[in-house]
Amino acid sequence: MTTEPVSQDEGEPLTDRLTRLMERSHKVWAENLDRRVEDIGLLKPDPLHALPAMQKWMQYSLDHPQQMMQATMELWSAQAELWTQTMQRMVGEDAEPLIEAAPGDKRFKDETWDQNPVYSYIKQSYLLAGRWLRNQLEDAEGLSPQDRKKLELITRNYIEAMSPTNLPATNPAVMKQTIEEKGENLVRGLEHLIRDMERGHGHLLIQQTDLEAFKVGENMAVSEGAVVFQNNVFQLVQFSPKTDQVYERPVVIVAPWINKFYILDLNKKKSMIKWLVEQGHTVFITSWVNPGPEQAGETWESYMKDGVMMAVEKALEETGADKVNIVGYCIGGTITGCTLAHMANKGDDRVGSCTFFTAQLDFSDAGELQAFVDEEVIDTLEDAVEQQGYLAAENMFGAFNALRSSDLIWSFVINNYMMGKENFPFDLLYWNSDSTAMPGQVHVYYLDTFYNRNALSKGELAIDGEVLDMKKVKIPCYHVATVEDHIAPADSAFRAAKMMGGRSQKFILGASGHIAGVVNHPDLGKYHYWTKTGLTGDNLAEWQKDTKRTEGSWWPDWDKWLAKQSKKKVPARKAGAVLGAIEPAPGSYVKVRADKR
Repeated sequence: MTTEPVSQDEGEPLTDRLTRLMERSHKVWAENLDRRVEDIGLLKPDPLHALPAMQKWMQYSLDHPQQMMQATMELWSAQAELWTQTMQRMVGEDAEPLIEAAPGDKRFKDETWDQNPVYSYIKQSYLLAGRWLRNQLEDAEGLSPQDRKKLELITRNYIEAMSPTNLPATNPAVMKQTIEEKGENLVRGLEHLIRDMERGHGHLLIQQTDLEAFKVGENMAVSEGAVVFQNNVFQLVQFSPKTDQVYERPVVIVAPWINKFYILDLNKKKSMIKWLVEQGHTVFITSWVNPGPEQAGETWESYMKDGVMMAVEKALEETGADKVNIVGYCIGGTITGCTLAHMANKGDDRVGSCTFFTAQLDFSDAGELQAFVDEEVIDTLEDAVEQQGYLAAENMFGAFNALRSSDLIWSFVINNYMMGKENFPFDLLYWNSDSTAMPGQVHVYYLDTFYNRNALSKGELAIDGEVLDMKKVKIPCYHVATVEDHIAPADSAFRAAKMMGGRSQKFILGASGHIAGVVNHPDLGKYHYWTKTGLTGDNLAEWQKDTKRTEGSWWPDWDKWLAKQSKKKVPARKAGAVLGAIEPAPGSYVKVRADKR
């Protein structure tokens, strides 16, 4: 389907524009009707399997009527006090707000929310109700950790969805603009809405940034190099040297396949790849295929052997080195850990060191994504991927956005559809929207084996008939966790470090989150990190005692550690000198957009 551009002809009569927009919307629905019917047939009434948890919560309330009555009376008392204060303000008296939005909450930044008594009442009434609902969940007993995670996510998303900022009539900024533009903003918003429906082939695929402002290989992912190997699951990209001499042992980065590798090469000012090359490292990275039906037969084991182990093999073949320094980021770290344990079982010592970026191996408490996973949810996913062999990109895009719905969903609903504004060009949001599909069997296996059963940590995961034991991995390791990571919590990353068998383990705790805490170029002068000798303590809180805080990026500290693992310097290597160059970096796999299929 071709997507028509948003009309810029504001001189076109309103009736003609609305007629044309209605015709486009009907066309979107008609062209995708069969797919929508098929989707409806695959839907389950409770895809997150949240109903049992909600029933337990409701039952707790029914079993404790006095507690529920008291909480309800407190809510209505607060609402009554708020109404009294609002009446005082209506007649010109001063009144302190009963509740304020949390620091950093951008939804209520318009001054009208504080200056106008009506809007102030709407805001505070909403905040009081949201606080009350969260408190009821917090006080509820008898919920399993998994039930609580699901309910916390659903409750937070419900509260954020009910925000008065999400309705034009109760959003003062939208009302002002609608009056000023005589509704033109809403017409543009409708055009944006239809455009996003067309781009999502009938699904609403919210545009988060200017998609025309960036092009992979031209103004992002521009580090020079070549694709030196490819197969059904990945391309191996080698980057060109920037120094006359390089370390003997190359760096092989196993990128996550949930998103594309160029998060580490967004642009010249942020690129970790460029920085590593400038420090004298020979860098390879996995550029995973954006899977389609051709990858229906791929498995976790094939991604280990045809992916990670093949990348190691080809990097050694290209460089002639004795070992590689491997790096695993997020899910790339999880599969790297499994691969290292498998190699240890086989006596394969081609990896000299490993670095884990925000990676998990022990999934006993694996962050907010765990709310999406249990037996019933996995059954639903299996049904969804059974026919096409892969999980559509919009599923993962929606799941990650749901973890931060206020910032990644509702803010764009307001900006794009109510205000009728165009998106600001932002490279990180372009990368975030450049979603990838998931190979069906690989993804279901990952969720079930790790999030659901925590099989690796329990010693229940076997490859080639041999159980994987991380204690057999005795190579030096450098572990990076970040304090605000909601995908791979710092506690979980620390537990992963404790699982390793080698004595030479270094753990650092960085500021910020899963992306910004990792992609933090030293030249930016942002954030800080904590270090400590050894992995003392049974948990992260104990380790944090007496740590040393260093301002800025942790990259230089890592480079010092990495240099010790990289042996002597040798003459710089041209990318593809041995294996040959299939095509220039960043390669063709990374350029395939799921929303263009």
